[in-house]
Amino acid sequence: MPRGTLPRFTRRLPLAPLVLATLLAGCQGLPGASSAAEPDEDPLAGAPPVTRGLDADSLSGLLEAELAGQRGDYPRATRGFLDVAERYGSAPLAERATLAARFSEDPRLLEEAARRWQALAPESDAPARLLASLAIQRGDWNAALAQRLAAISRGAQEELTGFVESALEAGADPTPLLARMREHLAGPGEAGHDSQLATALLEAAAGGRAAAEQRLSRLAREAPELPDLWQVRARLALEADDPASARSAARRGLEVAPGDPRLMLLLARAEIRLGGIEAAEATTDALLDDHGDDPELRLGLARLFLEEEHLPPARRLLLPLVGDDQAPPLAFLLLGAIAEEEGEVDNALLYYRQVPEGEQFLTARLSAARMLIEDDRLLDARAFLRLERLRHEAYRSELVSLEVELLDEAGHVEQADALLDSELSQHPDDERLRYQRAMRAFADDDLAAMEADLRHIIEADPDNANALNALGYTLADANLKGRLEEARELIERAHALEPGNPAILDSQGWVRYRQGDPEGALPWLERAWSAMPDQEIAAHLIEVLWALGEEQRARELLEEARQRFEERPLIDDLLQRHPELDAPGHDD
Repeated sequence: MPRGTLPRFTRRLPLAPLVLATLLAGCQGLPGASSAAEPDEDPLAGAPPVTRGLDADSLSGLLEAELAGQRGDYPRATRGFLDVAERYGSAPLAERATLAARFSEDPRLLEEAARRWQALAPESDAPARLLASLAIQRGDWNAALAQRLAAISRGAQEELTGFVESALEAGADPTPLLARMREHLAGPGEAGHDSQLATALLEAAAGGRAAAEQRLSRLAREAPELPDLWQVRARLALEADDPASARSAARRGLEVAPGDPRLMLLLARAEIRLGGIEAAEATTDALLDDHGDDPELRLGLARLFLEEEHLPPARRLLLPLVGDDQAPPLAFLLLGAIAEEEGEVDNALLYYRQVPEGEQFLTARLSAARMLIEDDRLLDARAFLRLERLRHEAYRSELVSLEVELLDEAGHVEQADALLDSELSQHPDDERLRYQRAMRAFADDDLAAMEADLRHIIEADPDNANALNALGYTLADANLKGRLEEARELIERAHALEPGNPAILDSQGWVRYRQGDPEGALPWLERAWSAMPDQEIAAHLIEVLWALGEEQRARELLEEARQRFEERPLIDDLLQRHPELDAPGHDD
């Protein structure tokens, strides 16, 4: 299936039971700017002024860049400012280029501008923070850490413990981060306590729990007054399934910092793990008393109990929220999930239906419909979704798409087909549903029907990058004789519209490979893999590396894919076609 081309509204929605996220999955805020300016506002108005004399060419280029920015052509504005900044070695102009690039929606251009700004202003922390933010956004936590440590070496104040927590929660590999932190600790100057705590977190995550404990024990002797020390010790103890030690560390921390909310949360979690539900509830009640019974806090505490499947205390925490006109939508969703878990189907349905339009809306309707189907009430589920379409016209397409998915899941494929055909007969220009029907045709190997629906979308919306890429990729992947150049043109059009889209980058590489140009394909696939490591891109990249004779890299990536992806049908298919890829003696 065309990788990554399904837009959000047609991607297969998860049909597993609702997964409740952990409370302490905090994330560092990133420096950044809005991706779009107000209509009457100049996004470059706050940029630094140009203070040095310019020759005629540079003045002309600068004026063109200014005019491009005013017209909203931010890529051209960025290039113009960068050209003049390069000629004059001007950090203010590079900063202005970076500000314009923020609005270009092109991460690579923004990074290029920020790197130039950093090169011209190496002592400035602002470009370093921006580059760290961009590295985090593309999942390169090692590069982000390098930027932070460089800023620290210049005397800046950069928080590392929270950064490492966020990296680990995002699934970052701790090994390279740990190597970088140890190099930092071995460098000149005295390492701060924050650096030691961050390193201990990485040591524990990398399997060196004993080293982490030794580090934390030394720090406890040197600075027992640090609340963060006890927070880290409690967290690591919980991760090691040692709630008794976690409780002890949290209590010790609360002696140092009474009322510290993170320590109280860790104490509550430890008490829950130890079966002390009353003690945990006393702690959560104290938190609510101390922090003004904030709805978000109440939600977080409820999720704390839900993580350990203690439903009654979670329900007690949530019920006061739903009597308020400003009740958080998540409260209704969680109460619905609790009622569903306890077998109260009709009660759960009432809660799910009260989730208003917005972020949780579709999740609630999916949960309600799936619950009814699992309760052997398919007709009720369909009637519910039909009524919801009438009540919420803005979500009509999404709700139809959801019903199609659920019918497929229940094995009623013909009913799903009929629903899609009926809706498209009434709304023939509904891109969402037409795209979904195209993808279903592809799954049924009906390329003609798929192409017809995608052509319909493209004729109505020539700038639909998803449809352009889906059709181009399909033609390339099918390797249809005489149509590869057409496939490439479609993909090039999609790329011009969304230059940073990893799925389109993958298509760019794959069509070149199909045209017999593996060397030209390689950089596109490497960029796609770097931006979005998934098993289909991996399969393409492995095949191209093998075709280029880079057998070691191909096998290394194959092994990485095996470790990373539990389900990897396209990797398996590649091995069926090229069994020589498999290293001798490998037992999959």
